[in-house]
Amino acid sequence: MSSQTTSPSWYDVLDVDPGASTDEVRAAWRAGIADLEPGSRRFASLNAAAEVLLDPHRRAAYDASLGEGAPVAAPGTAPDPTSGTVRDTQPDLVPDADGAPDDRESVTDSARTGRDVPTWLLAVLGLVVAALVAGCAWAWQATSGETEEEATRAAQAAAERAIVPVLSYGFETLEEDQARAQGYLTSDYREDYDQLFAVISDNAPQTETTVQAEVVASGIVRSGRDRVDVLVFVDRPTTNKLTPEPETYKDQVTVTMQRVGDEWLVDNLVTSPARR
Repeated sequence: MSSQTTSPSWYDVLDVDPGASTDEVRAAWRAGIADLEPGSRRFASLNAAAEVLLDPHRRAAYDASLGEGAPVAAPGTAPDPTSGTVRDTQPDLVPDADGAPDDRESVTDSARTGRDVPTWLLAVLGLVVAALVAGCAWAWQATSGETEEEATRAAQAAAERAIVPVLSYGFETLEEDQARAQGYLTSDYREDYDQLFAVISDNAPQTETTVQAEVVASGIVRSGRDRVDVLVFVDRPTTNKLTPEPETYKDQVTVTMQRVGDEWLVDNLVTSPARR
């Protein structure tokens, strides 16, 4: 299969056509990772490709970037946001210079319909809206008693706690391990996790694989009050029938944490081998 870009596309990684259906993409992903160790570079590449192509919004943005000749993230690395791999991508909104969404079509439409509205009235309405937004923000902070920095640190701590059960499993305790991990996931991400764990459950008993994740360090990639990206460096000592002595895989995991009520839960994971 040929690629229009200088690097292999996610379609090349999964060996599917750009017009492949969701079921075909999922089948290619499951077949590709079936015989791979979770810490291998190929395993990470296949997961990253499937993560983009199984999400309709991300896939649409990614296809658009291919048409524009945008660079494609190399296999085994975390996909770039310009390739449509950011979970909260909103194709209808155009980012301004500060990264804030700017709905230019809506602004234009409003200008057309508001030609007869007095300028002074628009100015007053703008001040009222700004005051309401500021008041809501102040009220939220006063009620919660939590700053953005405090929220970010809470999300980072939650990511460190969650990553161990999410990435750990033993071939003799698969059901318990899956149930334990699910308690740290949002309902949306739980569906993705269960699909991956179904493959692990099919293979781990045969290979007698056990993985015990260990957090080495973590840092903040993107902060916020309700959604935070945390980079976690993880060691994963792994044993199986062929390697009874633990072999340690070193990974870097970008964990997207989402506030759900009073909890911080995992809403996405992107894993790649750590540079040594």
